Amino acid sequence: MTNNELEFQNIYNTFQPKIHFYLARIVGEHEADDLTQEVFLKVNNGLERFRGESKLSTWIYRIATNVARDKLRSPTFRNMVQNRLTDDSIPEGKMPTEARVVWMKEKAPSVEQQLIRKEMNECIRNFVDKLPDKYKTALVLSELEGFNNQEIAEVIGVSLDTVKIRLHRAREKLKKELETHCDFYRDERNELACDLKSAFSEFRKSD
Repeated sequence: MTNNELEFQNIYNTFQPKIHFYLARIVGEHEADDLTQEVFLKVNNGLERFRGESKLSTWIYRIATNVARDKLRSPTFRNMVQNRLTDDSIPEGKMPTEARVVWMKEKAPSVEQQLIRKEMNECIRNFVDKLPDKYKTALVLSELEGFNNQEIAEVIGVSLDTVKIRLHRAREKLKKELETHCDFYRDERNELACDLKSAFSEFRKSD
């Protein structure tokens, strides 16, 4: 194995799970496998030209973001998403009647930020996935991938101020949806919780 092949293999081993997770959050699980392979094909082809002007992680996530953006803009993908959103059926076994989502306690920095940390659950994902793409991308990069605002600006190719605005609006939209569609209560452990099925059902009715 050549040095270039070894370098790429190390990069692939380090970043493949992260990029797959990132793309799954942006475009959905169904597309993540193929897009992840496309990203690393581009990484492999461009590795010799990478000059370290930005962090390696920033460069790879920029490639992934552009690949995801192209997919989101494609008419075929848009039609597929629209068909899914207009399908009122909920697959049997996917959302048990008594399913509950236990959320983190109301502590700093804020409820809406706490809800979308690393242990983001299925209920919250449903609401995050409904955010406009530009807000969702910034939010996922910040809250799930751990990038700071300057790094996010480099990844998605916008100014620092634009990133701050998008994150603010994303959190405000998410907070509004959660407050509108979720009936919060305290469970036996005194943690903030809601009923997964009823919350998502009300959300779909308002779409």
